[in-house]
Amino acid sequence: MTDTTWTDTSLDELRQEFGDLYEGRTCLVTGADGFMGSHLTDALVELGADVHAFVRATSSGALNNIGHLRNQLKVHFADLTDKTSIDYLVRELKDTARDKPYVFHLGAQAHVGESWHRPYETVMANTIGTLNLLQSIVDWGLELEKFDTAGTSEEYGNVRESVADQHDFDADGGLILHERSPINPKSIYATAKVAADFLTMNYHDAYGVPGVVTRMFNNYGPRQNPRYVTGTIITQALTRQEIELGQLDPLRDFCFCTDGVRGHLMVAAKGTPGDVYVYGQGENISMADWVALIIRVGEENGFWPAGREVVTTQARFRPGASEVMALRVGHEKLTRETGWMPKVSWEEGVLQTIRWYAEHKESWLGRVDWLPTGRPAVLDK
Repeated sequence: MTDTTWTDTSLDELRQEFGDLYEGRTCLVTGADGFMGSHLTDALVELGADVHAFVRATSSGALNNIGHLRNQLKVHFADLTDKTSIDYLVRELKDTARDKPYVFHLGAQAHVGESWHRPYETVMANTIGTLNLLQSIVDWGLELEKFDTAGTSEEYGNVRESVADQHDFDADGGLILHERSPINPKSIYATAKVAADFLTMNYHDAYGVPGVVTRMFNNYGPRQNPRYVTGTIITQALTRQEIELGQLDPLRDFCFCTDGVRGHLMVAAKGTPGDVYVYGQGENISMADWVALIIRVGEENGFWPAGREVVTTQARFRPGASEVMALRVGHEKLTRETGWMPKVSWEEGVLQTIRWYAEHKESWLGRVDWLPTGRPAVLDK
């Protein structure tokens, strides 16, 4: 396999962990050409699954992240917001699948900042798109092994004082978020994902769709849109001395993409239908310390010279009081039920991510949200 983030060692471990579960099994991945979707698709192909890649239909039909797999899977060009195109896909699966398919529903408008600029598209893709897919499965009577809806840590938002007693905190007062923690979405993106999660549970309760919800905390890695915070730090560091960011005090729990894929695979294989599962690194780090870590790793490995500077700019703050201040997962439930644990350290994951951006400049140079003058092009952190 080429153009993959999986190392020989991690692929061997992947086969040992999941080979017996997915070999020969029909798997549909929505958002298969996206960041996390493409890494999941890589893994399923490597495991010998019969992979159906749901890719948003465009006039070009270009495959940016799974082109190297084109002959190893079935590509379906469709649109989550177009029920007719989903009906065609679900009907084909019902007619051709010799088993109960797994559905990994990762297709979404997944950029928090962009959800303020494209609110209707965000709600249509994330909420109505999920509804369309679930309803088509019911309409066509497609029996599934599992339906995994990818949620987000952003659904938790900030702690509301009135329900603070329902949250979990460590001995130092640090917030730990579990499946049972109250949700308080602070962006259109997060609200749309909450709705998608609940729709998944609605269809489980009413129609027996074997739905599970996975909330992965702050994924990062190769192929991620450079407008997400890790990518915007790295791409700026690779090309200029000054790195512009928004607020530096929020805390995040960063989980490398291959560990995220393992979480999806584990929940789909062993999770209980009707349940929610959260997972991530289990640690959090301030944005100030995250950018410092990235700069240090890049310097030590010769990707840029010493002296990179970090500046904050109001234009990159989230609007109003919508910033989420602390995200950290407690993944005890998933670990207890399945044995899942993160394997990739922050330093290892950051190094892999820097290397990918350095070697694939043609993939991101025209997509960054900062300008050579140092002036940001859009609002985001």
